[in-house]
Amino acid sequence: MSDKEVNEIIEFWFSGRVKPLRFNSTAEFDEEIRDRYLRLWHRGRKGELDHWKGTKEGCLALVILLDQFPLNMFRHQSEAFSTEQQSRDVAGFAIDAGFDKQMPGAWQAFLYLPFMHSESLTDQDRSVSLFESAGLHENLKWAKHHRALIRRFGRFPHRNEILGRKSTADELAYLNSNQAFTG
Repeated sequence: MSDKEVNEIIEFWFSGRVKPLRFNSTAEFDEEIRDRYLRLWHRGRKGELDHWKGTKEGCLALVILLDQFPLNMFRHQSEAFSTEQQSRDVAGFAIDAGFDKQMPGAWQAFLYLPFMHSESLTDQDRSVSLFESAGLHENLKWAKHHRALIRRFGRFPHRNEILGRKSTADELAYLNSNQAFTG
């Protein structure tokens, strides 16, 4: 395992400079992630970084690479969601290994996020349970919100256009409301 790459991802993602951009990105920040991590993401997508799963740090870095970075690198493109299942697999492996119990809360939150990003109600239930058990109350609020969307629509309506899916009348009404979640 390249400790250098794993540590670099973690140091970058949890830096004071990046923290305010995680959920309020800019075009410049998206480009920075693309420039820095696109090649590494392609390697992760092909399974070439699966050996990172040997440590809690490696699992976390791989989850960030496969779950968070694509949302920035491929904003408004279907590829943004293309490695979500892989990220859930890594997160599940880390949880089964007990790595999450050895992590600070901020790390746990990002390890659990792939379940919140899933369009499976089972994964959404797991997300709520994980955030609740860890006492991550701010994240729990969002986990419940995401789960409510999946309960209501069976998917995230804001992804429909990007993924080439036809929106239902109910989804369109929701997307045009002031309550719409757009990702």
